[in-house]
Amino acid sequence: MADELPITITIEGRPYKLTIGRNEEETIRKAAKLIEGQISHYAKNYRYSDKQDLLAMVALHFATIAIHAQNEASFVTNSLSPTLTDIDSILTEALKD
Repeated sequence: MADELPITITIEGRPYKLTIGRNEEETIRKAAKLIEGQISHYAKNYRYSDKQDLLAMVALHFATIAIHAQNEASFVTNSLSPTLTDIDSILTEALKD
């Protein structure tokens, strides 16, 4: 398809060939760069010598971030949205007068 783009990203010295949507290229490359940065961080600051251990710690790091983001989004959706809707209704009524 015309919207697809073949790219190669490198993580921990290994190339990965991907076919992605053109609109995803920047995100994919940024994600690979973040993974490389975290691998480097763990390699320098902790005593992990095995690449699998480094990748496992990076996976744990990003999974934890994703869970926190989901919890925050859930809080906004479940707790703040109804309150904001109520405030909007009150303000709308007040502006009618």
